[in-house]
Amino acid sequence: MAQLWGGRFTKETDQMVYQFNASLSFDKRLYKHDIQGSIAHVTMLCRQGILSELEKTQIIDGLKGILLDIENGSLQFTEEYEDIHSFVESHLIDRIGDAGKKLHTGRSRNDQVALDMKLYIRDEIKQIDDIIKNLLSTLLKIMEEHTGTYMPGFTHMQKAQPTTLSHHMGAYFEMFKRDRSRLADIYRRMNYCPLGSGALAGTTYPLDRTLTAELLEFDGPTLNSMDSVSDRDYLIELLSALSTIMMHLSRFSEEIIAWNSDEYRFVEIDDAFSTGSSIMPQKKNPDIAELVRGKTGRVYGSLISMLTTMKGIPLAYNKDMQEDKEVTFDALDQVKICVVLFEQMLGTMKFRLDRMKDSATNGFTNATDAADYLVLKGVPFRDAHGIIGSLVLHCIDQKKSIEDLTIEELKQFSDVFEQDVYEAISLKTCVEKRLTIGAPGIEAMKQVISLHHEYLKEEFSGM
Repeated sequence: MAQLWGGRFTKETDQMVYQFNASLSFDKRLYKHDIQGSIAHVTMLCRQGILSELEKTQIIDGLKGILLDIENGSLQFTEEYEDIHSFVESHLIDRIGDAGKKLHTGRSRNDQVALDMKLYIRDEIKQIDDIIKNLLSTLLKIMEEHTGTYMPGFTHMQKAQPTTLSHHMGAYFEMFKRDRSRLADIYRRMNYCPLGSGALAGTTYPLDRTLTAELLEFDGPTLNSMDSVSDRDYLIELLSALSTIMMHLSRFSEEIIAWNSDEYRFVEIDDAFSTGSSIMPQKKNPDIAELVRGKTGRVYGSLISMLTTMKGIPLAYNKDMQEDKEVTFDALDQVKICVVLFEQMLGTMKFRLDRMKDSATNGFTNATDAADYLVLKGVPFRDAHGIIGSLVLHCIDQKKSIEDLTIEELKQFSDVFEQDVYEAISLKTCVEKRLTIGAPGIEAMKQVISLHHEYLKEEFSGM
């Protein structure tokens, strides 16, 4: 068992205890970031006169060799190493000798792992931002193509008012845009370097923490060494943001699942993103949308696990914090695959424009506009509301829509109805006269789509 702390102990750790304590099986994914941090640390140590130029060169060359060998597969992770830190340092010492033993000067595994996780999370945030941006591009393409595609809008799962597919997709565009903003905010807040904090109280070595931060592209060093090694707020914030992303995906998936049903038939999911039934040959199941919806609970679980782990931990570092990695890694993996597959499913999905329009035409989605028509003719709104309510009840009984009624039938409810009512309550008028910014009218949507194009040209805002 390769350990970095055996001097104080007189006998070997129990094998089961060692395995319970070890983390290499999951923290091995931090190898690039561990080596990246070590190279910056050694560069700073040399600048401060703590290491010689020769020692710096030997160590950095050794670290780069280890990185190369891991990536080409010639160096394998094996279970005799406790964690990624001992794995790298032990192999470095084996390769370059005594100079490798100086790598850890002025550093603790506490500030080392805090650094590794921050470096890793920064990269992950940028990756997730990229794939959400791809999803936004797909949404924007649908929005551009369907400004005139009418469909019902719903409240309480009941048809409410007519809208367009463009407008409906635009609601999800806003959700995922906010998700990107949250990720950028987390990136900015976490982007301070903990390296140099030591175990909890800094170090007596004359480290230049500002230089280390600059080398690793942080905004500066952290300002309290105890907080530096025990802070996991950024992971809690990240898991919360990831949970919100999954919540948005799950809401979207729920709608696609409903729209794919025979009762709606608003969409047809591409065969590549559907499966069939082992017994019912007619079935075409929306499995990707259902799995995304299901995996949302898994990501929520990671957030709850992290909050529960951290709630009773006193300052500073405690071994409990090792539990931060597996839940965070899993949540990141699930969100990335869910966003990617969802975007591909959405991009290949066919929309049944005729079904959407028919559904919007039926169901009295123009009832509010009919009431507004009466108001414009001088009828008080509350009276107009009651008139149209009675009219809808009559239509239900007659199995007709409002526009199916003759002018004579309409006048039985109010004598202010004239022939122009049919144009006023047509699907086209109901949608396109709504021209305030944020509404579904074509001109309003074109304005929003233009703003979205400009937004997608912007670079990641967390840096």
